[in-house]
Amino acid sequence: MSKTFDRYAGIIFLLIGALFIVESRKISASSYGSNVGPDIFPIALGIVLILLSIRLLFETFKYSGKEKKKSKPDYKRFLIILAAAVLYVNLLESLGYVITTFLFLMVSFQVMERGGWLKTIMIAAAFSFGVYYLFVEVLQGSLPGFPI
Repeated sequence: MSKTFDRYAGIIFLLIGALFIVESRKISASSYGSNVGPDIFPIALGIVLILLSIRLLFETFKYSGKEKKKSKPDYKRFLIILAAAVLYVNLLESLGYVITTFLFLMVSFQVMERGGWLKTIMIAAAFSFGVYYLFVEVLQGSLPGFPI
């Protein structure tokens, strides 16, 4: 992109991240049946967004004087991942977190980079089971389980 666009985007995302943190502090700190409250994810998301926008702002100072040739947006990949995300949201309760997350990651990884099936399966399975274990067992939160 252009230096000007990236600087404005960095500033806007920095403000959105700060807004996430400020507004998520207004959410109750705990929820029924869970030691992890609903305010944790928006706070973490705001922190990540702030850190990434700061990195983007610093990288704009490293740009050279010449800009790259503009590339055409890849609508096909975008629409496939958008459809996968919509299916993910709709199937999360019925299939459970681990299965839907695994399938979503499989589709997303293959859309971004074809091939490498073993690597894709290993990463998707490790992430799905790892996050489920971390959230449910370690943090004692609640996620949709397996469809049994």
